[in-house]
Amino acid sequence: MFNLDKLEFNAIREKVANFAYTHEGKNLVMNLEPSSNSLEVSHSLAETSDAINAIHIKGNFPISNIDDFSLWIKILKSGSALSSKSLLDLCSILRISRELLDYYKDFEISLSSLDDYFSMLYSNKDIEKKISSSIISEDVISDDASSKLFSIRKTKKSLEADIKLKLNSFIHSSTYSKYIMDPVVTIRDSRYVIPVKEEYRSFVKGFIHDTSASGSTVYIEPMAVFEMNNKINNLTLDENKEIERILKSLTDLLYPIANYIEKDIDLIGKLDFISARARFAIETNSTLPILFDEINLIKARHPLIPNEKVVPIDIYVGKNFSTLVITGPNTGGKTVSLKTVGLLCLMAQSGLFIPANENSKVKVFDNIFADIGDEQSITESLSTFSSHMTNIVKVVQAVNNNSLVLVDELGSGTDPIEGANLALALLEYFHNKGAITIATTHYHEIKNYCITHDGFENASCEFDIEKLEPTYHLLIGIPGKSNAFAISRRLGLPNEILDRATNLMNKPDVDLETLMKEIYDDRVTIQHLKEEEEKNLNQAQSLRKSLENEVSSKLANEEKKIEQARKEARNILLNAKEEANQIIKELSSLNSNDLKKANMLRSKLNDSLKETTPNNGLDLSVLLKLNNQETIKPTNNSKVHINNTASKSVSPEINLLGENVDTAIEILDKYLDNCSLAHLKQVRVIHGKGTGKLREGIHSYLKKCKYVKQYRIAGFGEGDYGVTIVELK
Repeated sequence: MFNLDKLEFNAIREKVANFAYTHEGKNLVMNLEPSSNSLEVSHSLAETSDAINAIHIKGNFPISNIDDFSLWIKILKSGSALSSKSLLDLCSILRISRELLDYYKDFEISLSSLDDYFSMLYSNKDIEKKISSSIISEDVISDDASSKLFSIRKTKKSLEADIKLKLNSFIHSSTYSKYIMDPVVTIRDSRYVIPVKEEYRSFVKGFIHDTSASGSTVYIEPMAVFEMNNKINNLTLDENKEIERILKSLTDLLYPIANYIEKDIDLIGKLDFISARARFAIETNSTLPILFDEINLIKARHPLIPNEKVVPIDIYVGKNFSTLVITGPNTGGKTVSLKTVGLLCLMAQSGLFIPANENSKVKVFDNIFADIGDEQSITESLSTFSSHMTNIVKVVQAVNNNSLVLVDELGSGTDPIEGANLALALLEYFHNKGAITIATTHYHEIKNYCITHDGFENASCEFDIEKLEPTYHLLIGIPGKSNAFAISRRLGLPNEILDRATNLMNKPDVDLETLMKEIYDDRVTIQHLKEEEEKNLNQAQSLRKSLENEVSSKLANEEKKIEQARKEARNILLNAKEEANQIIKELSSLNSNDLKKANMLRSKLNDSLKETTPNNGLDLSVLLKLNNQETIKPTNNSKVHINNTASKSVSPEINLLGENVDTAIEILDKYLDNCSLAHLKQVRVIHGKGTGKLREGIHSYLKKCKYVKQYRIAGFGEGDYGVTIVELK
């Protein structure tokens, strides 16, 4: 049993229905009922969750407006021909089914709760294409729907053109133009006519088909076009017959798959229903509730209160206590708190996400009872108390250990002493039955009872004495204190009256009131201190994060500058080495008669080395040695050879760790060039293991390099996969 009306669940259904596109989907939403079966609730919530994930990844389900097509299905199953509109409507079902199947393909995440709906969809692209290409709109059949229709319309258009040409010639002729009211050709009774002035009607031979409202114009079909009009009408009859035949043939295509289309309508409606729940959750920033054995709502918001007005509440019950009693002033939010809990539980049990923070918990109840609001019945002559008690009796008769009982102003509307004791007896009864109960009251006897009994807890709706208005915040563990004296004092009631009122109160009540006031004030002070502490902590964290970001940004910029300088330096060094190598090659090729040219090349080499100054941050020792030790010696075959000690000192190992592929190959190319000049036979190329991308790039280069004889991955003890051994020619 669920009190849907008291908790305004129908208003939620209407909001969700606004997100549905189809007739079937809207019907499913408006008939949505909470389930007391935990497995059903879990499955429904999983459907909503999967739909939300799908929408976040690929956008809304490709479902468009679908009206009630049940009549079309009946006509189709009867074997009768469908109209062009009904054919288009059923064709849209095939199209939506196809688009849904395409939408559901290739999701990177599992959407298992939706698999069955999508897998059972039927689509037929050939039939869909045939109908959509034959029917342009519900009033227009395509010329290409059949060759016969194309031929009829072609002949008809030709005749119409001839008639218009003939009539235009008639109305613009010198003989008849003076009889014509307007020089236009028009149609009356599906026949082409011309407008003739009434006084000249006898001058134009033909049939009168119509007269203007003023009577000044008659529409005459001249005899000259009578037969042509007849032919056009006959062609129109043939055209209509052919259209009927086309519609019947298209209907015949759908007849064998009528059951599939009917099933598609049902499946699309269910997917629309699930999509509506998902889109409602996204729109209201709702979250997936955790199904548990208690209620623990975090920053819960009543979904029917506008966002700019709603005050989120934290409320929990069912773990350390099963009965929560909320006290506080009228209009303080007590009733809204009751409705929020009840409505969010109904939503969760209906497969809807709830407007609360993540990790909020709800229990799946067999019954949710709600006695909320003044239901005094004039027709039955029932008082407010009697009306409420009628509802309470029904609750007492049905309550069990899996019930949620929500009661507003329990025991009110009668003698305060009797009402308070009756309320206590009812709360004890619900508690002993194992139900979770949330009740609102003004009775201080109930506040006292909750303080001294296990399983019961007080709560209150905060009230700002300074502003004389409620804050609507719910404080659990704090009973609502009496604000009557404080409010009266703020409003100017004399102290002598307030003092007398205080003295008239029982001493225990005064002491308890004072205790509750101290607890309340301490709770508020602690809460304010906590909020201020959190605010300061957030500011400190924000400042720290800002400083970290600033430092990280500066470090990143510095590293970028250093890297850029390193690349520039490397390029300068490589260019200088390349130029030096080229000069050395030229020197090596000279004979003894080319000493003059050799000196010129040597001078050029000196200049090149001077340009590459140590100020660039480069280690140019190798190049400087090359410049200072080189000597040219003529040999017996009159060739000039270079005694290149620097080249011979080239390291048999190069470390390319940390370089990208392009830079590494550029460095390796220059290195192997020097190795060749130094006549090295084997070198080690260190590239590391990593992802293997650098190794693969280096191997691709080595395959094509002219200096390389062969290469292999280093063996155990040589560097393993992080090193390549290269043998040079």
